[in-house]
Amino acid sequence: MAFIGLGVMGYPMALNLRKGLSPDYTLLICDVVQDAISRFQKDAEGKGPVEVVKNGFDAVQRANMVITMLPDSPVVKAVYLNSTTGIIAGAEAAAQCSPQKKIVMECGTIETATILEVAESVEVSSVQSTPSSTLTFVDAPVSGGPMGAQDGTLTFMVGTNNKDIFPTVKSTLAHMGRAESVFLCGNVGAGTAFKVINNYLSAITSLAASEALNIGVKMGLDPKLLTDVINVSGGQCWVTSKSNPVPGVQQNVPSSRDYEGGFRIELCAKVLKMGSELAEMVGAKTILDKPTLGAFDEAKNDSRYKGKDARVVYRWLNESERK
Repeated sequence: MAFIGLGVMGYPMALNLRKGLSPDYTLLICDVVQDAISRFQKDAEGKGPVEVVKNGFDAVQRANMVITMLPDSPVVKAVYLNSTTGIIAGAEAAAQCSPQKKIVMECGTIETATILEVAESVEVSSVQSTPSSTLTFVDAPVSGGPMGAQDGTLTFMVGTNNKDIFPTVKSTLAHMGRAESVFLCGNVGAGTAFKVINNYLSAITSLAASEALNIGVKMGLDPKLLTDVINVSGGQCWVTSKSNPVPGVQQNVPSSRDYEGGFRIELCAKVLKMGSELAEMVGAKTILDKPTLGAFDEAKNDSRYKGKDARVVYRWLNESERK
């Protein structure tokens, strides 16, 4: 098995995968940052064999399942489609020597067009001409953020055109999340659509919850008590209950460590925009996406909030003058 992409999300995901796999399995790892590889090797000591590979080409030649956690479309295209170092090229080369069924799976939140482009490239790959060496592409974006990745409680939204492989996919992803939180959403692209819609809602509720709590703080109310009341009332949401935006209300959340180590506001704005674009594509009327995007854009372009967890919109609101 191979894992490519040891970033903020990928690193703890791969570490939990290594912990969950039998010691009989060797986990192949790959990343462009050497420090991440060195740290991973140290953190994985005693948990089972770990070896380093150079690229997707080498990974898929040695592994029957390759999981990637990549940041954006250009990187996905490079890792999968490059004719020299890419996963598809590697699968084609492997099929000529030792035909085997292989699964390749992208877990990042990537534009639907890119996911479909990679899936189409897999479908037309010369590997498909060898029945005993079928390459299957899966999109399986995650929800739960860095905290969920570390705790092994991620939700996976799976899209694949080959439903027969879902039990295998689910058993692997369950090492990084809960088995009951691995969902088969439909064909390739459906997993990404589920994730984008979820993030659309999450981004908007981040701003809405921050606005509500900021009203209370400005009025002099106790934000911890206000949160407790909200969380047993109609306003309860993931933001108020799991990642409260007000510093000090909850422990071990980004707001209580200067909004570090969470889902960066730039990424939150990106996935909200993806949701807005999806709505336009399918002709769904929306109201809240544009003003929320405007708020995120203003906050992320301010050096005080740039690069922080998305819930920093609370601080942006709290420190801003009402216009």
